[in-house]
Amino acid sequence: MNGYLIETHMHTSESSRCGQSSGAEQARRYRDLGYHAILVSDHFINGNTCMDARLPWSEQIDQFVRGYEEAREEGERIGLAVWFALETNFNGTEFIVTGVSPEWLKAHPAMSRWSVEEQFAAVDEAGGLVIHAHPFREESYIPQVRLFPRHCHAVETCNMSNIVRGPGYNEKAALYARKQGLPATGGSDAHHVNALHGGIRFERPPASLTDFIATIKSGRGWNVVETPL
Repeated sequence: MNGYLIETHMHTSESSRCGQSSGAEQARRYRDLGYHAILVSDHFINGNTCMDARLPWSEQIDQFVRGYEEAREEGERIGLAVWFALETNFNGTEFIVTGVSPEWLKAHPAMSRWSVEEQFAAVDEAGGLVIHAHPFREESYIPQVRLFPRHCHAVETCNMSNIVRGPGYNEKAALYARKQGLPATGGSDAHHVNALHGGIRFERPPASLTDFIATIKSGRGWNVVETPL
C-alpha cells in the first residue's frame, strides 16, 4: 500500500507496567511491519507506570524514558524513526502528548498536579500535540467518559485495542471528532509485539517530529488506518 505508516500509541515493558515487550522488541516489530516512524507513548503519572514515586522528580523522568531510549537506540540501528511521547491519565481520561522532551518534563514537576486544561495550555505553548486517546472506552479504571474538545488538538478515532474490547468505541470517537471539527488519528495501543497494529498513513514522510505535529494540526495529509495490520 502507498503512504508512510506512523504509530502514535504504543507501550514498552521498561516504562509501562502493563507493557509486555521491550522498546527494542517493539521497534523491530514495527520495522518488520513497514512503519516509517513510531511514537513511544508509555504510561505517565497516575497511569500504569513503572516510575517510582519515591524518587526525586528528575530521577523519575530518567526511569520513565527507558523504554523510549531502548526503542530509539534500536531504531537508529535498523532505520526506524522513534519519537518521544507519553500517555497522561486524569482519573481514567487519557491523552497522548508529544512534542515535549524529557528535559521539558524535568522542568515541569508541577505537571503531576495539572488539570486537563493546564496540560493543554502548557503543551500547546511548547508547540506540542495533545491527542485524546480512546475517548469513549469503558473499563473498570475509567469511572466516566469525559470529553475535552477545546483542550486537545486531535482525537484518536481508531484505537486497535478497542476492537477486542467491544463494539462502538471507535465509531463514537469518529463521530465526535467530525462534529467538533478535530483531526482524527489512529493508534495501535500496542503493549506487545503481537498486538493488532494500526496508526496513520502519511501521504509523504514527515521530516521530523515537528513536521509530524504540524501536519496533524493542519488537518490534512494523512489517513487513519482502520483495518488491523
